Amino acid sequence: MKYAYEDLGDTRFEELVVALCRRLLGMAAQGFAKGPDGGRDAKFVGTAELLPSSQAPWNGTVIVQAKHTYGYNRSFSETDFFNPKSMNNVLGEEVPRIKKLRVAKQLDHYMLFANRKLTGGAESSICAHISKECGIPESSIMLCGIEQLEGWLKDFPAVATQVNLDPLDSPLIVSPDELSEVVQALARHLKSATIEVDTSPTPRTNYEIKNVLNNMTPEYARELRRRYLKDTPQVKSFLAAPENENLLGLYESVVEEFQLSIIAKRKDYQTFDELMNHLARLLLERDPLLRANKRLTRIMLFYMYWNCDIGEGEDASTH
Repeated sequence: MKYAYEDLGDTRFEELVVALCRRLLGMAAQGFAKGPDGGRDAKFVGTAELLPSSQAPWNGTVIVQAKHTYGYNRSFSETDFFNPKSMNNVLGEEVPRIKKLRVAKQLDHYMLFANRKLTGGAESSICAHISKECGIPESSIMLCGIEQLEGWLKDFPAVATQVNLDPLDSPLIVSPDELSEVVQALARHLKSATIEVDTSPTPRTNYEIKNVLNNMTPEYARELRRRYLKDTPQVKSFLAAPENENLLGLYESVVEEFQLSIIAKRKDYQTFDELMNHLARLLLERDPLLRANKRLTRIMLFYMYWNCDIGEGEDASTH
C-alpha cells in the first residue's frame, strides 16, 4: 500500500522512521531529540539486527535523520535538497553537523530518510559527497527514499498500524491548486496595473481583538501588518473587479476549504503564528507557481486573515 507521506508532517514522519529503525537496527533505537546545535537526530548504539544485512551488520553508533517535505513527487536530486556547489539546501545544512559528530567519534554510521524519490545516480552522488566531506566510508552511509520506505512497510506491516499511519489522522492539509490560479492572475494584474489604491480594507473584526481571539502573538501580528497591510487594497480591488468574478469564486472556495480545515485542526497548533507558518510552508512546497510568487502567496494569506475569511472573528465568539 502506498501512503501519503507528504501529509504526515515532520513529527509523524519521524515517528514512522523510529518505528522502522527499531525493526531494522534494534529496539534500542532512540527517538528524535533536539541537539544543542538545533538539529534533530535519532540514534542507535550496538550491533544492528538487519542493516546493511544480518550477515554483516553495522556495529557502533548509528545516527539517523529524517527530512520530511509536504511537496508532491519530490526527489533527492532536486537542488533544494542536494547541490554539491552550495550549502543552501537540506543536505548542505546538515553536512557540517554530521562532520562534527564524526570528528567527536559520536557517529560510526549514518542513515538519512526522506519522503522523496531516490534514483541510483542521486544515491551514488550524495553518498560520495557525504563520504568525502565527513570522512565516513560509503559502506556506512544509507539513504532511504520512498521506494525503500514502501519496501520496508511491506516487510513490517505492523509498523503502519503501530504509528497510526492513517490519512484520516493527518495534520492540517489544504490544496494549493485554486489559490495558485488566483495568485497567478493577481501577479499578472499587478505587473500591468497603473492605478494605486491607497486605502486599506477595514477588517471585519478589530485586528487586535482578532489576534487575541486566535492567539496570535503581538510580535507576529505586528510583523504581518508591517509587511503586508499596504498590499491588501490591491487584493481587495482585484477580487472586486467585475471581470474577476470567476477568480473571486475560486478565492471563496479556497477560504472555505482553509477555514474548515483550520477549525478541524486548530487544537494542534499552540499559536496562530504556527498555523500561518504551516499553511505558507505547505502551499509553497506543494505548488511551484506559488513558490515563484512567495510574497504574493503570503500577502493572500494575510488578506484572508485580515478580512476575517480565516480564523475566528468577533461574530464567531458571540454565537
